[in-house]
Amino acid sequence: MRDYAEAARSFHYLGAAQAALQGELQALNACVECCDRHTGVDKVALHWLDSEGNYEQLNFDRLQALASRFASVLRAHGVSVGDRVAGLLPRTPQLLITILATWRLGAVYQPLFTAFGPAAIEHRLHQSHARVVVTDRSNRIKLDDVKACPLTITVDARDGEPDFQRCLENASPDCEPVMLTGDDPFLLMFTSGTTGPAKPLEVPLRAIVAFQGYMRDAIDLRPEDRFWNLADPGWAYGLYYAVTGPLSLGHATTFYNGPFSVDSCTQVITQLGINNLAGSPTAFRMLIAAGEQFSTPVKGRLRVVSSAGEPLNPEVIRWFAEHAGVTIHDHYGQTELGMVLCNHHGLGHPVHVGSAGFAVPGHRIVVLDEQGRELPAGQPGILAVDREQSPLCWFAGYHGLPTKAFVGKYYLSGDTVELNPDGSISFVGRSDDVITTSGYRVGPFDVESALIEHPAVIEAAVIGKPDPERTEVIKAFVVLAKGYGASAELEEQLRQHVRQRLYAHAYPREVEFVSELPKTPSGKLQRFILRNQEIARQHAQLATTASA
Repeated sequence: MRDYAEAARSFHYLGAAQAALQGELQALNACVECCDRHTGVDKVALHWLDSEGNYEQLNFDRLQALASRFASVLRAHGVSVGDRVAGLLPRTPQLLITILATWRLGAVYQPLFTAFGPAAIEHRLHQSHARVVVTDRSNRIKLDDVKACPLTITVDARDGEPDFQRCLENASPDCEPVMLTGDDPFLLMFTSGTTGPAKPLEVPLRAIVAFQGYMRDAIDLRPEDRFWNLADPGWAYGLYYAVTGPLSLGHATTFYNGPFSVDSCTQVITQLGINNLAGSPTAFRMLIAAGEQFSTPVKGRLRVVSSAGEPLNPEVIRWFAEHAGVTIHDHYGQTELGMVLCNHHGLGHPVHVGSAGFAVPGHRIVVLDEQGRELPAGQPGILAVDREQSPLCWFAGYHGLPTKAFVGKYYLSGDTVELNPDGSISFVGRSDDVITTSGYRVGPFDVESALIEHPAVIEAAVIGKPDPERTEVIKAFVVLAKGYGASAELEEQLRQHVRQRLYAHAYPREVEFVSELPKTPSGKLQRFILRNQEIARQHAQLATTASA
């Protein structure tokens, strides 16, 4: 294990991306970094398993051939450098082929989570001006309700529509990669906000260097590992670290196409020999709840486990050590940054239960007060990245939108943390209104907008209510229009309305009908009052229970 202090002083990563970062090389292509560079030695790139037990593996040579063919398909449909290609696909080989083919052309891949509804899809497609959407038959129906939907290529298409496999078979096998610079984008992500719809941001090719560093130092990915990241590639953690990170290091990744459960997780670990696992605390809490059903078959199989998406509860750490015989470490990041604060599996440093860890080498993380001054240990403030001293920090702002995230040389994360005397950082809470539920970050504005579309709703405010299993559950406070009355039936209507318009995970599990919402004199919604009100209610209930 390398020493953390030494790694922080001098970091060295692999591939042409490092040279591009240093300005020594201008020619870069993500498909080359994540595929072509690793061909010719019969190395496995993808282990794929579905819920019915079907298994397939692709090596880098086969993946390169398929990506080249599908790049020819996209090129024939007018896709060129800088164009957006959206993927609305489950975790299948076709998803990986689509991503690499997009990159091969110098185009930009845009993920669409398969749980998105038409409204969420439409917003992202219109913002990105995507030229092509690649999907499968089960998700294709959602695009029927998307206005001005781009050309669609579908896996197992209906008659008369472009079919993924037929297009692939009829395409030219030759498509040379288009070489770009490290500042050119290769991903277009969307991040949830509190005051508007999800915002787009471009990820430049030089971010691959940062992704590699996280895989090596925090995940401790070794050549002999069997690695599985539970995160869906429709989100940043999955796309950055289940696809780009491992493949750019020439390491195989794992896709499981099926619903997550204790049985499915155990099956993948035992059948594929997984020993390096990454996921979210929500998934890990589900495994803990199963007790010996999970721990018995996997004990001794896992070498390291990594957690990201929300703060890791101390009981999760203790349970994995005691019952699964493995160390689980907490990692922190954002869509805008990638992972920047970790308890590293591959670096030696103190690890404190409840601490988010140390800055990933290549980043300088500080704690700021409200005036933008750096705070010493023991004082809570806003987590910030010193961009002048963080060569691996690639975020430059939201695409086509202004941002208040930059103050001087700092990027402000919006999260409240505290610096510890040894240089590690502990997470205190979020200073914005973004909700973290079951490992997903949900912008309240999106849910509020969906609720207001319902004829019964005049106004709505959405908060995250603390919850021991999901971190937070989404709760909506609703002001009804004339002629509508509060009822259990209307609550359920509103839940289903949001599920269908947005995402399966973003509907309000609780709905409270109110006569008015708290606002500032200027009319700005004060969600924090509602959130504090819910916390006070919970404390009162606990006190009543304890005294009974």
